[in-house]
Amino acid sequence: MNPFQSIGSNSNQAPALNDLPALHDLRNASAHAAYQRQRTMTLGDLLLENRIVFLQGEIHTGNANEVVMKLLYLQSENKRKDINFYINSPGGDVIATLAIYDVMQILNCPVATFCVGQAASGAAVLLAGGTKGKRYCLPHSRVMIHQPFGGVSGQVSDIEIQADEIIRNRSVLNQILAESTGKTAEQIGKDIDRDFFLTAEEAKEYGLVDQITSKPSKDGDE
Repeated sequence: MNPFQSIGSNSNQAPALNDLPALHDLRNASAHAAYQRQRTMTLGDLLLENRIVFLQGEIHTGNANEVVMKLLYLQSENKRKDINFYINSPGGDVIATLAIYDVMQILNCPVATFCVGQAASGAAVLLAGGTKGKRYCLPHSRVMIHQPFGGVSGQVSDIEIQADEIIRNRSVLNQILAESTGKTAEQIGKDIDRDFFLTAEEAKEYGLVDQITSKPSKDGDE
């Protein structure tokens, strides 16, 4: 028997040189697919990959549902890693605001909140509703809290129903802010009787946020 005949019969031998171009092509195809995927991703998709959710503009049912879906998705991806929730909003619809707030509270992963520009009305409730110790204001951002308002119209019975709903919403929001800040609901009620504006430092003193974030020192950079 020719001793050289058994060389090709070893199933564990390394790939033939002819197979190397195929492996190279496979790697190139994989890299190209990853590049194409990045090109088709929106800015929101890229932020989401880094566990960043950004709420901008007035809060309404549409963008509230989008925020809720993103929060739930990130929770399903990792139940322990922080979600970074950036807020620049004048507030908006109370029900839409409470939908986001409630989901924030049921998540297992921490939700760090950041005020960028402004967090007013319902947006301030979301800012304060982040995980304690992880609620931030940028240095020149502003926070504003006030009582919910809304127009009432129609028959007398309808006006009474709408007025009762506004009062109920006010009570709910007062209680949420009280729990978030450590103040009493009565104190919150007095403070929000009119628009109550706070600087970043004042928001920290009030208990709406925990820290004023700034650029880290070079020593802390990795």
